[in-house]
Amino acid sequence: MTVTITRDLRYATVDGQPLLADLYRPQGAGTPPVCLYMHGGGFQFGSRGDDSEQRLAAMAGHGIAVLSIDYRLTPAKFPDQLHDVKAAVPWLRANAAEHGVAGERIGAWGASAGAILAALAGLTGDRDDLEGAVGDHADRSSRVDAVVTWFGVFDMLSSALRSGLEARLMPHEFSATYLGVGGHADVAGLGEAARAASPLDLVTGSAPPFLIAHGDRDRMAPMAESQALHDRLVRAGAPSSLLLVGGAGHEGAAFEAPANLALTAAFLKVHLGAA
Repeated sequence: MTVTITRDLRYATVDGQPLLADLYRPQGAGTPPVCLYMHGGGFQFGSRGDDSEQRLAAMAGHGIAVLSIDYRLTPAKFPDQLHDVKAAVPWLRANAAEHGVAGERIGAWGASAGAILAALAGLTGDRDDLEGAVGDHADRSSRVDAVVTWFGVFDMLSSALRSGLEARLMPHEFSATYLGVGGHADVAGLGEAARAASPLDLVTGSAPPFLIAHGDRDRMAPMAESQALHDRLVRAGAPSSLLLVGGAGHEGAAFEAPANLALTAAFLKVHLGAA
């Protein structure tokens, strides 16, 4: 399927700086369903163009339009990144017809740090206190209707609290940086911030359907993180499916295999109301 890419769409402006997105749209698919995509990079690195061909264009080739967004990176801290995502959803609803995609129901998909944001978007649709004031379409809903997470971390406290030895061996404390606290040296401050920002602690029975995928050889984000989110959703009465990708590590190529992309696209089509 032919895919067209519209680049450098401005969906919001923060402190005079534009927040940009690229739209990957399948051609010959009528009005395709659409999802946001949030890249990984530990909230410090990455951009909307990461994995453009093998992941984003490939997903569009399965009939799902993808709006890949930039969001603020550190030193921005939670909930800045979530506010950016929540600005992109109503922008997409307001501009869906212009770009030839179906904006009534919107999915959220993310990898690694982006998986955290996708989960947060799915779990905070009814949280007015986390809406923020980014963007120009406050009259439109920021709620998403389906969520796909790839190899995410969903308990911010467990990922940031490490011993001194662990901190020396693995110095990148992405969650502490993202939360704006001092990591293992600031247990009290970290705990309070982590509870406010952890998808695991925000689960309710009103969550949209989740597809949670994780590699069983991931040495950066424990597979137990995805298992815990899945279990919490199911116990709350929310729909969730857990996919363990055999032999895959963090950002493993198996996630972009045709079969896995097709499975992910099928999940989104079902829950976004595609014909």
